[in-house]
Amino acid sequence: METIQVSNELNKEWGLTLAPDTSREFMLQALTNRINELILHDFAYLVQVLYRLDVNENLLKQWLRENSDTDAGKIIAALVVERIIQKIKSRQENSRDDVNISEEERW
Repeated sequence: METIQVSNELNKEWGLTLAPDTSREFMLQALTNRINELILHDFAYLVQVLYRLDVNENLLKQWLRENSDTDAGKIIAALVVERIIQKIKSRQENSRDDVNISEEERW
């Protein structure tokens, strides 16, 4: 289920066309390609999407520094997927909490 949600988020935020049953490796490669394209042609949009997704800027800088011999798009893609998974889990936890709230306390 998580893979389907991740692929849906990637399709929506990054303009990809991933199938719901796409493997994590293929998702990462497709996202890496898209990010590398944005680095070259629309860096401002890349920064905007990373900001909107609330990707940890300090962690991103640290990973890029520590892995300077690795494709930056690949590093950013890994952080993006990690952040999307965190958001999905958070939504699931919060939606479970809402079930236990009485109708009077909901607003």
